[in-house]
Amino acid sequence: MLLSVYIASVLAFLAFAVSLRKDRRLFRNAVFLGLGLGLFSVAFVASLHGAPIPGTRFVLYLLPGLVVLAGLALPFALVANGLLMVRKEGRGLGNLLSLLAGLGIFLLLAFLAFAASSGSRVIFSAGVLTVFVVAYVSFLFVCYLMYSFLYGRITVRAGVDFVVVLGCGLAGDQVPPLLASRLERALAAYAAEERHGGSPHLLVSGGQGPDEGRPESHAMAEYLVAKGVPEERILREEQSRTTEENLACSKALMAERGPAYRCVVVTNNFHAFRAALMARRAGINGQVIGSPTAAYFWPSATIREFVAIFVDHLKLNLAICGGLVALGVAALVAT
Repeated sequence: MLLSVYIASVLAFLAFAVSLRKDRRLFRNAVFLGLGLGLFSVAFVASLHGAPIPGTRFVLYLLPGLVVLAGLALPFALVANGLLMVRKEGRGLGNLLSLLAGLGIFLLLAFLAFAASSGSRVIFSAGVLTVFVVAYVSFLFVCYLMYSFLYGRITVRAGVDFVVVLGCGLAGDQVPPLLASRLERALAAYAAEERHGGSPHLLVSGGQGPDEGRPESHAMAEYLVAKGVPEERILREEQSRTTEENLACSKALMAERGPAYRCVVVTNNFHAFRAALMARRAGINGQVIGSPTAAYFWPSATIREFVAIFVDHLKLNLAICGGLVALGVAALVAT
């Protein structure tokens, strides 16, 4: 039995390697990686049980203890971060996500404790089914975290024709810090390409929102010129309002100049993997790199990105959750 789990983990790692070679910009890469690591961890911990090695019993008790402590600390950390986000960024829904997630975990733990002690078979069964669904969503979230971290550290080879910078909104008509970090990362990629003998264009993508004094791409271009980039090396895409439109409109501009183009797309690090998924769907020939983001901003932004990916595959995820509930009901009925 233990050998079969090890074999399953190897198969998952092989699937990950094959899928990664085909395209880095696939969410199934994250799932295969998570399955491989999860199965290997289970097999490894099971191997320690009963092993004649000093300290194995301590490790077997330590690992679950650390998991429990992390689970108990997580909601407190999320609530604290949520309050910090509200203080620094305002009360928009996107800024409340870490706070809501932390409160949601507290409610979940309270419900599970109630279900376990209620003495009602129906309530206990609802708690078990809830654990199944939460475990699935948590697994996907951990897979997303691991692979997005890995994706952000995969280097992009030289030879790109365009460095595309995705807009994220202006502060009035000025470049805010979040967008400035993208532009600085784009400047670094542009300079690196020049050092390798290339002559890329910087393509700034962003139209004019209802609360903005001018198209975002104009402010972005002005920022780059002030940093020493020649005006003729900058292309402006000024029609888009969303990330999908950023990518579609930028693709059209690049394809006009040469259908065999290669590019690198720049956004913030928390957004890089989802932007890569969207770039693949848009048919863009290029990878996505991320710029640094303030640490306090990262939890809510990461939750938002995961929710968006989950909703992008909503039918599949609902089908899997429904299947887990059906299996749980069948198992409870059989007992």
